[in-house]
Amino acid sequence: MTTVEQATKIVLAESKDYGIESIYFENALGRVLAEDLKADRDLPPYNRVTMDGIAISFVAFENGIRDYKVIATQAAGDATFEINDPSKCVEIMTGAALPATTDTVIRYEDLEIKDGIATVKTDIVTKGQSIHFKGRDKSQGDLVAAANQLITPAVISMAASVGKKNLLVKRLPKVVIISSGDEVVNIDEQPNAFQIRRSNNYTIRAALKQYCIDAEMIHIPDDAAITKTEIEKCLKQYDVIILSGGVSEGKFDYIPKALEENAVKKLFHKVQQRPGKPFWFGKHENGVLVFAFPGNPVSTFMCLKRYCLLWLEACLKIQSQTLYAILEEDYTFTPALQYFLQVKLSMNEKGQLLAKPITGNGSGDFANLIDTDAFMELQLERNNFTKGEVFRVWPFSGLF
Repeated sequence: MTTVEQATKIVLAESKDYGIESIYFENALGRVLAEDLKADRDLPPYNRVTMDGIAISFVAFENGIRDYKVIATQAAGDATFEINDPSKCVEIMTGAALPATTDTVIRYEDLEIKDGIATVKTDIVTKGQSIHFKGRDKSQGDLVAAANQLITPAVISMAASVGKKNLLVKRLPKVVIISSGDEVVNIDEQPNAFQIRRSNNYTIRAALKQYCIDAEMIHIPDDAAITKTEIEKCLKQYDVIILSGGVSEGKFDYIPKALEENAVKKLFHKVQQRPGKPFWFGKHENGVLVFAFPGNPVSTFMCLKRYCLLWLEACLKIQSQTLYAILEEDYTFTPALQYFLQVKLSMNEKGQLLAKPITGNGSGDFANLIDTDAFMELQLERNNFTKGEVFRVWPFSGLF
């Protein structure tokens, strides 16, 4: 049986670059930047005032002048007003360009303005104060956002600042999610006493949307011929096929055989883990990858998080953080399988991540996922895990 480590290596070996595309910058949130962004001019592009007040020449204050005649009021976006006498000043607003004949801004809180005269009420004034000088952040041509990073609101802001209307981003694989089984019905149907509503496909689709992938969904019944035909169609239309259910060894688990009949090469089937032992992974000769997860909801979710999304991040060159947590309670797991324990995460006063085991009712207990934050990966070689030990965690709640 394939180990978790072996399965991970096999899956990651199939990561690839799906190319790049250009999209409107406002639609790029959550995508991966595929080009370096550079400043098209100095940032800030002029000496920018950072406080409302008056602009003066510091030498006048240094020479003892405390009363200044206001010659003009300048708002942000206005052309500058210059002074020709050190005893004069310009009343100026935040964001305005500093007049070239001034070099210091005194805020309103330190002034009294009456009858056109601004009187300074403080003796603590520093040359250049309350000014964000031209090019202080970046010079023209400097790198402002490097390629291969997630596009955040800050990157969107920077793209707008440098006039980058369209951004090159990494192209996403085209994905289809196939659910199967006669025991599951659509969300708007009333199941009978022996049926349940489909949920795994929505779980997978929601997780992929976090990576901006809008996957399509198909459901196939427990029918060998239909299973083969639908998989054959999908192999011609998509880059990745994700299946949920029908990969175990039951009488109606037709998917492994249908994949084989469609010339999808099995790279492994069954991983030495719980949940998700029946996980099947393969590749068609045209490059299409197939992730076939067990139908139990927790198994599907764990395999998706631990393998498929890890593969996707490798394709997109996303550097996700590796997290470890301290086990808060002793835990025992005796089967010869690598166990992914559901845990609730918290932070102690030392800033350490803690993991409290949450016992569920097996891989079908998807309701238990609501109360947990992560899977804690426990080593295959051991059965007893002690409070205070540190293990890797795979968060899925979005809080960590």
